[in-house]
Amino acid sequence: MKVGLLTNSLAWAGMKELREIAAWAAAHGFADLEVGPSIPLDERVFNEVLEEGGIGISALIYCRNFLSENPQEAAEHQRNLKERLVFAHQVGIQKVVCSTGVTPASFNGMRFDPEKSVAAVAEFLQGLADLAEAQQVKICIENCPMMGNIAISPYMWEILFDKVRSDYLGLAFDPSHMVWQFMSPYENIIKFREKIFHVHGKDTEVLYDNLNRVGILHNITTEGHFYPQQWWRHRLPGLGDLDWNKIVANLDEIGYTGVISIEHEDPVWEGTLEKVQQGLLKAKNHIESFL
Repeated sequence: MKVGLLTNSLAWAGMKELREIAAWAAAHGFADLEVGPSIPLDERVFNEVLEEGGIGISALIYCRNFLSENPQEAAEHQRNLKERLVFAHQVGIQKVVCSTGVTPASFNGMRFDPEKSVAAVAEFLQGLADLAEAQQVKICIENCPMMGNIAISPYMWEILFDKVRSDYLGLAFDPSHMVWQFMSPYENIIKFREKIFHVHGKDTEVLYDNLNRVGILHNITTEGHFYPQQWWRHRLPGLGDLDWNKIVANLDEIGYTGVISIEHEDPVWEGTLEKVQQGLLKAKNHIESFL
């Protein structure tokens, strides 16, 4: 197992060039990059980074609502995702991380029923899996409930993997999202051992004083801002509620030898490039203490 990072946090803090990100990450001991959508798909630049050999690129990530009710938007997102599958094959990247898409049928006021999107999602994923197999690139479905996704729980994973049977479709397992949904990630690492293709290193802290004040339905997004009334927030590994010793031990047990890709969305360690970099290093050191 090795530790890498997702480029989004550095890009948001002003480090926007892949070469610059790769140089900093390699100099500080990161093994791999997961490249976010703000980085241009420039084949020459990717090849230069990979040929230099200082750091690998484990995955591309592109999470959007691929089944948006706006047909032009859906078509654009699907086109961009498929472009990344082909690009990954061209430069030798083995994985693409994405969401599933979700249809308007799943939304009914405050209620969310992911099963009502299963038929459309399965059809979309089957076509995607066929393309992935042709390109010899694996699709890793992120379990984040935001960004247009129904693969948000072990129950939904079972349904989707039963509908779309492909060796090229698996999980980008992110334990942080299970915390604020009040699910345990640990046993599900063992249960879904054959489908964990990629792992995100991110944590979550439940703020129980706020939860007791606003209730579970007052679920304001954490993307981009932290609001005083939020009852949970993303944290760096080691600063939230997860036991990373147990996560790493279970990943060892299933024979996972891939990357734990740090996805830095911790509001405490954002604001400047220096703080983001310090946060990434804190998370790296914590995870590596269990490897």
